[in-house]
Amino acid sequence: MCSVGNNNSTYRIGVDGGGTKTELILVDEQGKVVARQVAPGCNPNAVGPDQARAVLLTALGEIHRGTVTHTHLYMAGAPAFWRELAAELQDFGTVHTADDSLPVLELATGGQPGIVLHGGTGSFVAARGPDGSVHYAGGLGWRFGDPGSGYDLGRRAIAQGLLELQGWSPATRLGPIVRSHGELGNDADAAALTRHFYQGDEPNKRIAALAPAVLHLASEGDPTARQLVLESAKGLLDLAIHVATRLFVATPLDAIPAGLSGPILTHPAVLSALASRSPLPLTPVTDAPILGVQRLLQRIP
Repeated sequence: MCSVGNNNSTYRIGVDGGGTKTELILVDEQGKVVARQVAPGCNPNAVGPDQARAVLLTALGEIHRGTVTHTHLYMAGAPAFWRELAAELQDFGTVHTADDSLPVLELATGGQPGIVLHGGTGSFVAARGPDGSVHYAGGLGWRFGDPGSGYDLGRRAIAQGLLELQGWSPATRLGPIVRSHGELGNDADAAALTRHFYQGDEPNKRIAALAPAVLHLASEGDPTARQLVLESAKGLLDLAIHVATRLFVATPLDAIPAGLSGPILTHPAVLSALASRSPLPLTPVTDAPILGVQRLLQRIP
């Protein structure tokens, strides 16, 4: 953590709270970042409300300095939970809560109307309409699909690999990768691997962890991996097109600013798969979400 100025200074705190990590910044009156803090994930849907609360409060206590005039919490999962927690905070100035999609939307559109598709462990579509209203679509969680996410990509790869190991699909490079990911040895059959993936701790994270290997295969031109990547990402693209069509009635799709955010959607294999199939002008967002938090803090009057 960086040191900050004298106690007469005023500061703002911004938080990007996700399922994988919680990142905080402290900015001064000029909007410059003077301290950073990284903590474990705090999505209450994933770690439980008690752990989510403990993670955030500990991290806020560690980064707090001087007089804090504003605190913005951009958090994943359970908006009502975060609003209730925010109402309890003392000495953190005016506390504002919003979804964690807002910082990446800010990076994609610069506060202007447009849309962003995000694919990490999970996925979502966020948009700012022509009237400035903010909208959120998808992000239903790993149990219900999240197309274009690491989980969905891993799920599709495991399903294909298991069918190959059963002998019902032609062997590809996916079968050995799925078997290796299961860590049960080279003799493990499809039934043993299926039990392993169902019964292991945190199955969503275990399954999503396979995504980098699938993306690597796709980038090498493996046709099965490329098809899986396309099918997964196209589901999120279809949702984004539906949202854009509903919100931007008078605007051609190819004139709507559209960003791709997160390690899945900005991977070259995914960009290549979507480029020729999207009516939206997709542009990769390469900055980290915490930079979007910083920009939102700078917008405070």
